[in-house]
Amino acid sequence: MSKKRYLALTGGVGGAKLALGLSQLLTAEQLSFAVNTGDDFEHLGLHISPDIDTLVYTLSGQSNPDTGWGRRDESWQFMQSLEQLGGETWFRLGDRDLAMHIQRTRQLAAGKSLTEITNRLAKALGIEHQILPMSDDPVRTRVQTQSGWMDFQEYFVKQQCRPAVTGFEYSGSEMAAINPQLVELLHSDNLAGILICPSNPFVSIDPILALPGMRQALIDSKAPVIAISPVVGGTAIKGPTVKMMQELSIPNTASWVAGHYADVLDGFVLDQQDAGLKAGVESLGLSVNCTQTVMNTLEDRVALAQDCLDFLHQLN
Repeated sequence: MSKKRYLALTGGVGGAKLALGLSQLLTAEQLSFAVNTGDDFEHLGLHISPDIDTLVYTLSGQSNPDTGWGRRDESWQFMQSLEQLGGETWFRLGDRDLAMHIQRTRQLAAGKSLTEITNRLAKALGIEHQILPMSDDPVRTRVQTQSGWMDFQEYFVKQQCRPAVTGFEYSGSEMAAINPQLVELLHSDNLAGILICPSNPFVSIDPILALPGMRQALIDSKAPVIAISPVVGGTAIKGPTVKMMQELSIPNTASWVAGHYADVLDGFVLDQQDAGLKAGVESLGLSVNCTQTVMNTLEDRVALAQDCLDFLHQLN
């Protein structure tokens, strides 16, 4: 009998935290990740895939524990030399991190797909779990602000999220194809559950859902779909989620996130602090699990992952 399989949609540091917990409980044969590539961009002639690299570094134990992104024990001689030469330094590439981008860029130029390259890089760092870019076609998240449209990294890194947000677009999504391996997994009879990790809805998960056919594939899937709230007590644990919500005049609540995903969901995971929102989320037609969702330690990540798997089992 084939093993049951699980799929996690993820992006950013918050998603990678839960991904690590899941990877401690499920084998490579049981667990795959679909990763946002809307953050990808070309910089200094290199193809940068921030969300893929955050997940790769997290699963391989090489992420920077202070930031959650980048590599631990990093050095910055390249950036120091580039600054001395008058180059662009607003997006900082560490010496060890640089190797990842150079290798990816060279292999893309040689005609390899982003999926194939990601698989090779992950295996080189000891990762067995399947990491699937959401698409091998380019999709680029753009942020509409009061200062005009900006590419995501310009807004997020160069401008440090300072401009007020008025909207988003996922350039290229209408022409992009869902990763074929992801399509195959979504249609698999062995798929036992799909998790939307506690990532930023607007810039980590919505780019994935913007791919033609993706929302419908989740709706049609025989496996239950749950999402874990990235908002706890009206605050985002990591990143600009709540700032974006406020600027868009959206309630900065976990229940709004539940409603945002409601058409594709069977269940929603609330933090215990937000237990008072349970009835409202249930009124959306969703089952609700209240648990500890703030992940400060590896034990927290594994405990939340176990709670999510138990919840999926209840929904099957």
